[in-house]
Amino acid sequence: MSTTSPIKLAIVGVGKIVHDQHVPAITANTDFALVASASRNNTIEGIPGFKSIEEMLAAMPEIEAVSLCMPPQYRHAAAHVALTAGKHVFLEKPPGATLSEVADLEALAAANGVSLFTSWHSRYAPAVQPAKAYLAAHPPINMQVTWKEDVRHWHPNQDWIWQAGGLGVFDPGINALSIVTEILPSLVFLTGATLEFPENRDAPIAAELHFNNAAGVPVHAEFDWRQTGKQSWDIVVGTAQGEVKLSDGGARLWIDGKEQPLEKEAEYPSLYRRFAGLVKSGGSDVDVAPLRHVADAFMLGKRKVVDAFHD
Repeated sequence: MSTTSPIKLAIVGVGKIVHDQHVPAITANTDFALVASASRNNTIEGIPGFKSIEEMLAAMPEIEAVSLCMPPQYRHAAAHVALTAGKHVFLEKPPGATLSEVADLEALAAANGVSLFTSWHSRYAPAVQPAKAYLAAHPPINMQVTWKEDVRHWHPNQDWIWQAGGLGVFDPGINALSIVTEILPSLVFLTGATLEFPENRDAPIAAELHFNNAAGVPVHAEFDWRQTGKQSWDIVVGTAQGEVKLSDGGARLWIDGKEQPLEKEAEYPSLYRRFAGLVKSGGSDVDVAPLRHVADAFMLGKRKVVDAFHD
């Protein structure tokens, strides 16, 4: 790959998030040239479209990197194909259906000398790094996470998300966990959870999680997909010097009751700048901390069956 020519990038799995976020971020970044897509049902206007990643890479071996945006249950197989072919890989969140899958991909990327990026877009929200810096200097004494939204609005008729491996309410909840694991100055560990499963679904519609760190600092999280009206994506952290609040998914920040000025940069352009940097440097960024917490919730969580859910 030339150090001056754009990285030839393809997208695999073309859905709403690709059109809303990935394509605008890629086309605005001069480090990339979007050259192809692969998807069973959809295409991207202006570039060649294929039905599978295998078909795409066979037809266009010049592709240097791929962004994998299909549901997590199918991501490992596609990533394995790409990494084995020597392509750099960007993984939408969550990076896989299991921790074992991601560990396998990390080893495969290293063996093939290519970059692997487990992307967590919410970590690039404007409030996250300022909150992290503040909490590094002002230790937290407690944390409350409230992540409640209307699944019918955000994921209408998406059956895969209710299947085993689709994560259910943890699909948005893992965004909260990606912020929590970024801003806290020490590791937290799950101590208990309750997961609510609709009687007709294999993934939870709500979850309540309790964490502590080694010093006993409590973290309480509530995730719910049944929220109507105003949506709630809030993290409130208590410190001895006052309260830190991130709202709107990390878009806004208050410290001791005063809203802080923030640089309003979109999340996906930041993700693709990071990916370009990894490809150019030959590095990888494989962080599974948010996914590990979800796995722990399924291991420790009490299962509660609730009313059936229908779109």
